Amino acid sequence: MPVRSLVSRVVLAALGACLVLFIVGPLLRLLFFASPESLGAALRDTELRDSIVLTVFTASLATLIAALFGVPLAYLLARRNFPGRRLVQGLIELPVVVPHPVAGIALLLFLGRRSEVGGALAHLGLEFVSHVPGIVAAMLFVSAPILVSGAREAFRGVDPQLERVARTLGDTGWGAFRRVTLPLAGRGVLAGSILAWSRSVSEFGSIVILTYNPKVASIYIFDRFTAYGLQAAVPAAVILLLVALTVLVVIRVLQPEERR
Repeated sequence: MPVRSLVSRVVLAALGACLVLFIVGPLLRLLFFASPESLGAALRDTELRDSIVLTVFTASLATLIAALFGVPLAYLLARRNFPGRRLVQGLIELPVVVPHPVAGIALLLFLGRRSEVGGALAHLGLEFVSHVPGIVAAMLFVSAPILVSGAREAFRGVDPQLERVARTLGDTGWGAFRRVTLPLAGRGVLAGSILAWSRSVSEFGSIVILTYNPKVASIYIFDRFTAYGLQAAVPAAVILLLVALTVLVVIRVLQPEERR
C-alpha cells in the first residue's frame, strides 16, 4: 500500500474517531455517573413515572397523527410531479431549521385562547396551552418532518413499475398501493415513524413554552436540575437515555441493509 494512501486513511480514521468519541464520551459518562441505588429510587418516584407515561402517550399520539396525514403526503411527494411540489416539501421541512423555543412561541400564538383558531377550538372543548393537547401539538410540529422525509425516501425506493404491473392485473390505484407499495416500503416508513417518535420524546424547547405542566420527562429532568441540582437530575436523565438507546437499536434493526 502506498505511503500516501496509508497516511490519508490514518488521518481520516483519526478524525472520525475524534467525532465518535465526542458523541459517545458524554453519554458513557452519564450512564456510569448514576448509581444503581439512585436509579432504583428514581424509578420509585411517582412523578417521574407519571412523566414517562405521559411522554410515551403523547409521543405515540403525535406519531399516529403524523403518520395519518404524513404518509399520504410522502407518497404524493415521492410519486407525483405537481405545481408547488418543491415549495410543499420545503414547508414540511421548515420546522427542522426553526429554533424550538421559536416554534413554541409560534404555536402559542396560533393555538392560544386569544387566537382565532385556538379560541374556536377552546369553545369546542379542545385547549392546548397548559393541557395535554399542547404537548401533542408541540411534538407533532417537530417530528412530522422526520416521518414525512423517511416515508418519502422509502416510497422512492420502490420501483413504480411494480405498481403499474399491479394495475394491469386489475388492481385499483389504492389496491396497488396497499398490496404492493406499502408492504415494500413498510420497513422504511416504520423506521421513520420510530425516529419521529423518539424525536417527540426528546422535545423540550417548544413544550416548555406551550405546556410546562403537566410535565413530560424532558421538562421533569430540567425541573429537577434547576430546583435540586445535578445529582437529582442524573438518574432521570439516565432512564430517558436508556429509552433513547432502545429506540436506536430498534431503528437499526428495521432499516434495510446497506448495499456496497
